[in-house]
Amino acid sequence: MMAIQPAEVEFVSPTSPAESAGIRAGDRVITVNGRAPRDYIDYRYLTAEPRVRLLVRDSSDDARRLTIDKPVDRDLGLRFAEDVFDGIITCRNKCPFCFVAQLPRGLRRALYVRDDDYRLSFLHGNFITLTNLTPADRARIVRLHLSPLYVSVHATEPEVRRRVFGRAVPDVLEEMQSLCRKGIEFHAQIVVCPGLNDGEHLERSVSDLAALYPGLRSIGIVPVGLTRHRQSRTSVRKVGPALARRLIGLVRRWQRDFLRAVGTRLVFAADELYLLIGAPVPGRAQYEDFPQLGNGIGSARLFLDRVRGLRPPRLPRPLRVTLVTGEMAAPLVDLLAAKLDEGDVKADVSVVRNRLFGRAVTTAGLLAGTDVARALRGSKTDLVIVPGTAVREGEGFIDSVSLDDLSGELNVPVVAAHTPGEATAAIRRLAKEKVS
Repeated sequence: MMAIQPAEVEFVSPTSPAESAGIRAGDRVITVNGRAPRDYIDYRYLTAEPRVRLLVRDSSDDARRLTIDKPVDRDLGLRFAEDVFDGIITCRNKCPFCFVAQLPRGLRRALYVRDDDYRLSFLHGNFITLTNLTPADRARIVRLHLSPLYVSVHATEPEVRRRVFGRAVPDVLEEMQSLCRKGIEFHAQIVVCPGLNDGEHLERSVSDLAALYPGLRSIGIVPVGLTRHRQSRTSVRKVGPALARRLIGLVRRWQRDFLRAVGTRLVFAADELYLLIGAPVPGRAQYEDFPQLGNGIGSARLFLDRVRGLRPPRLPRPLRVTLVTGEMAAPLVDLLAAKLDEGDVKADVSVVRNRLFGRAVTTAGLLAGTDVARALRGSKTDLVIVPGTAVREGEGFIDSVSLDDLSGELNVPVVAAHTPGEATAAIRRLAKEKVS
């Protein structure tokens, strides 16, 4: 790891203890109670006390010492530019389907970091491999009870794992069993690569992982993602409709068996598998508590439920709105458009082809701003709504095109929405602005 760097403040919550103490965005926290925090986890533990002593430097490099008295466990109200202050732990594996290795040049710099950091897994649900934990890492995970962790398993058989990870890697079951015995829980994912880890290998992996229950809380079955920029010469293929049907059938069987045996479905299929073949998305109860929502498992069901409960907007005058989506989610967005059409909105759906990554990439979250601009150039609309998953706050689309950039090019307001409710709220705001 790199040396510990000062924690740069990105945002200070209004009326928070930190704001009252005079801390501003751009300041850097050097020490907390005499210690330099190595990451946000250290920071939260060190600031849990009722009296917190800080050494802070401002943008002019002037240092000041602050003492903040507050209730025990109350958050100081600081958000940092990064959650790791001593360098992100990166991946040393050589998976033939690694998404980072399939990126073209010129995208956001952070996208090229091969994150394999247990701290970001705990804080944000990032999937890690557990292939590079040190004894100190394991001890810290247990001591601070950094649980649950999210693990990319892909396969449990040693020889299959060697092919999947491109090198010999530790036994994932031994690693997980050891940590489970010490109270650490896991959510696992298996990225299905046809011809590499499917078939009997997939059956074996699910069986092995299920044996770790209740320490193993869920298993996500996710199809491999391949872009046109992939350099690997290995024969990894995309998941086609026939395999998607088989995987959905397997997941249904596993869910039935595990629900009977241990009281939970345990295994869940990615939304993409259902959308790929036009299969009905399972009902809300079948996702239980949505344990892998951030992994694209259950988002479609929540979207459908929210569309069903949406109240079509009534406006002072009709508006024309364009809803942007990728090819995979188009049937879902069509339902939202139909619901909006019941009100004073004429909603058009623009299904954007992903030229940046290739036709095989159909998820809305990987749309590039340049592709959206190309698709909408010359469109007649009052408002463009793009998927919230395609835009990162402060950074824009994956190709760094911002919402303002896109709005300027199209000469129309552009907003990002994560839910049907956010889309409707944006429509109402624009209608109010036009009246005033």
